[in-house]
Amino acid sequence: MSRVLRRPPSPGVEWEYERLTIARDFSRSVVTKMLVERAEHGGWELDRVRVSPDGTRRVVLRRKIIRVRPTLFRPMA
Repeated sequence: MSRVLRRPPSPGVEWEYERLTIARDFSRSVVTKMLVERAEHGGWELDRVRVSPDGTRRVVLRRKIIRVRPTLFRPMA
């Protein structure tokens, strides 16, 4: 299960966060491959990992929000 969150704007860089809950049934190598896949193809980077006593991993990924600034269109005469 994953959720994408956006934190309120702050000066400088804005980040988008995604929270993942990974069951303990997945091996460490499988989880690593899954996170590498998200990093390479989705632009995500690892922010935080918590392993609970029952073995469930709670992972928080983040990526920069890139805002496109409008430009003035000047037709050539």
